[in-house]
Amino acid sequence: MSAAAEIGRRRIASRRQRRLGLIAVALAMLGLAVGLALYAVSGSIVFFHTPTEIATGAVAPGARLRLGGFVKEGSVVRSGEDISFTITDTANEVKVTYGGIVPDLFREGQGVVAEGVLRPDGSMLAESVLAKHDERYMPREAVEALRRQGLWRSDGEASAKQ
Repeated sequence: MSAAAEIGRRRIASRRQRRLGLIAVALAMLGLAVGLALYAVSGSIVFFHTPTEIATGAVAPGARLRLGGFVKEGSVVRSGEDISFTITDTANEVKVTYGGIVPDLFREGQGVVAEGVLRPDGSMLAESVLAKHDERYMPREAVEALRRQGLWRSDGEASAKQ
């Protein structure tokens, strides 16, 4: 084999190694970017926590969270601009204090989501309160989509296809 052919073969091998090295670095960077993105959104994937999750210690005091459940009957106390109430999931309860105007749909027995900070005593200082719609409420777009899929029943409930 000639010296020129040997040099040519080394150049080709060198180019392949460089290409493979660049591909490996690019894949590693892509993997790192995906990992960081997933880590960044991991805290916002859960829409809300329940009082039972709070009671079991799943959320640390001082953490920002969304707490969902029902406003316990007889728990709403208004004092000036502040309102305190208890959110329950029928198994556990969390006392919530909020210093703002509550939504029109807010009432005892109604589903709510409060966003705020968990205090060390297990209560919550809310910065916002959202009232959930009646469990039978469904946006028109959702009804139309269920009808297209054949899952809508005439009594207004969605049915599961078997």
